This record gives sequence, structure tokens and C-alpha cells, in this order.
Amino acid sequence: MPDCLSLKVVSFPRVVKVADVISILRSNNHNGFPVIDHTRSGETLVIGLVLRSHLLVVLQSKVDFQHSPLPCDPMVGPKHRHNFSEFAKPVSSKGLSINDIHLSSDDMEMYIDLAPFLNPSPYVVPEDMSLTKVYNLFRQLGLRHIFVVPRAPRVIGLITRKDLLIEGGEDSSTMELQSTSVRSLCCFTQAFDYDAQIGELFNL
Repeated sequence: MPDCLSLKVVSFPRVVKVADVISILRSNNHNGFPVIDHTRSGETLVIGLVLRSHLLVVLQSKVDFQHSPLPCDPMVGPKHRHNFSEFAKPVSSKGLSINDIHLSSDDMEMYIDLAPFLNPSPYVVPEDMSLTKVYNLFRQLGLRHIFVVPRAPRVIGLITRKDLLIEGGEDSSTMELQSTSVRSLCCFTQAFDYDAQIGELFNL
């Protein structure tokens, strides 16, 4: 079995030149790519996963091409340029291919901000997780991609099944879960545990 960790990960910067997207899509058959950004201090940050199929839709439409190599301002310019059906692969075909994309030399010099098109919360596993568990994740959740990352240096929270049991109807519970991040839940759980400890200390 090849050692995937010894292979170079093919990734995109958040704002990427159109010519570079074309080059990468032609040089491999990967269906998903990590998207990289940098903090103000220069630290590398993985901000999500972008699918090959989505990149092809963006390349074909050209409406998201920009002259600037800087991130676009979400408060400026048209929004919702695409509808969900554009990114859904037709059942009767294999979808777009890189060979279907025809761009001019001027198009190749343009840039794309990938932030609106990525999945900001892809599944992640530590590099020392057993392959059995990884296999079960793929099989049970129907995944196509999982990011492998170094073992986290610290724990910022702990979530139990009880934390996700929200009172109310099924629809309201689903909506509340979708609108809440793991970070928010961890912060709430930590605050709850702290209040409980204070109550025990003072017999409250």
C-alpha cells in the first residue's frame, strides 16, 4: 500500500490564477483539493475543500473571473451568481470535463476567489488514526474525501451525545444544529461545566 503521507498534497490558494487551475486539473484526476490561505502573521491555514466539478462549472461560466489577485469583498458586487442546479452532476452524463473548457489567453490571466465555492468544514482525521476507523467513516458517511492532519496539540472542548439532544420538534432541532458551530457548542459546554463547578464549591 503506498504511503499517502509521503506524497505531495495538491492544493489551491484561496485566490488562484485561472491558468494555474487549468494546469492542475489537467495534470491529475483528483476530485477534491484543499484550499489554503494565510493569516496576517503568515501562518498557513486550511480553509476548506473545493471539488473538481465545482471548479469546472466556475471555469465554464467565467462570471467569477476577476482581474485582482486579492480576495473579493463579499459586501461588494453581485451575489448568488450560480444556482445549486449548476453544481449538480446530471444523472445522464459524467458532467463537465476539463476538455470541455475553452478559454482565451486573456481569460487565463484572470483570477478566481475560491472562498464562495468551497466546503469550509470537510471531515478531518489525525494522521495516526487506524485505517479501520477511516474505512468505516468512508463507508458509513458516504464520503469521498477526508483531510489528514497532524495530531492536535490541545483540546478546546468535548462534545457528548447528550449535548446534541435538543428539545423540540425534529424540524426545529435540525435547523438549530445547522446554524450552530462546534466551537459555539464547546464554548457553551465549557461555560456550563464551569458554572456547575462553582455551584458545587459554594453549595448552590
